[in-house]
Amino acid sequence: MTKRVGIITSGGDAPGMNAAIRAVTRRGIFWGYQMIGIKRGFKGLLDDEFMTLTLRSVSGIINTGGTMLRTGRCAEVKTKTGMGRAVKAIKDLRLDGVIIIGGDGSLAAGNSLSKHGIKVINIAASIDNDIYGTDETIGYDTALNTSVEAIDKIRDTAKSHDRVFVVEIMGREHGFLTVDVGLAAGCEYIVVPEMKVDMQKLTAELKEGKDRGKTSEIIAFAEGCGCSAAFAKKVEKLTGLDVRVSNLGYIQRGGRPTARTRILASKFGHAAMDLFHKGKANLLVGITDGNVSAIPICKAIKCEKKFDVKTVKMLRDLSV
Repeated sequence: MTKRVGIITSGGDAPGMNAAIRAVTRRGIFWGYQMIGIKRGFKGLLDDEFMTLTLRSVSGIINTGGTMLRTGRCAEVKTKTGMGRAVKAIKDLRLDGVIIIGGDGSLAAGNSLSKHGIKVINIAASIDNDIYGTDETIGYDTALNTSVEAIDKIRDTAKSHDRVFVVEIMGREHGFLTVDVGLAAGCEYIVVPEMKVDMQKLTAELKEGKDRGKTSEIIAFAEGCGCSAAFAKKVEKLTGLDVRVSNLGYIQRGGRPTARTRILASKFGHAAMDLFHKGKANLLVGITDGNVSAIPICKAIKCEKKFDVKTVKMLRDLSV
């Protein structure tokens, strides 16, 4: 009997998920598996929504954003009853295992499934790049480039009006995306959950910058730091400068994946199916020091990715 492997994209979408689906599907078919796509994440698994994936059904998707399988967050699967239903659904579909493409929530679900005897390979996909065990996640480079391009355009307006702009970047719990966006876009400051803001120092340096002839100043603000509009009002009150807010929002999730994102997704998907075929399971596939790597899912969940404070200092050194 032909073995069957399920593919799930869950949680927030990230550019490059389709490239990963394509890679997993085609490599799985190469090894002789029947590939089953679970629609709408774990909600679709519980609701018995699935499709058979073929070489042709994943054709022409490597360059598209989003996920052809759709995605979503499923609170029920976090419960004992919901997880029990998920395990039963996998067994009813006669799946020999599942490949889960997503971020930290997907890792948690994968870890729970593995404890119930389900063979799982997780693939790191998140624009936040906050997953331990991989230097970079699928979608991160695309979100980074999208954000930098947007700030480049905002800078034009900031210069024309001698304004300070607070630009809100996605990142509910971590500032990995914000710090790299800030460095690449030449921002003057970043505000991230990992570091406390010295408002007195920040506002003093903003005024000093204007005194030195700076025509624009950009603050990259991670969404996990609170209300960007309230922060901007506080800066305006303390400095007397014209401060505006721009929330980049969901444009950071969409768009055509960059070449780097497509390459990572293809490598991760290829490696995930090779590992599964070799009998390996309960692993997170990522990249370390330029090489595709895999670590136990339980380790990826327990450990926290280290925030690079040195990059923040570099940004400040270069923003004079």
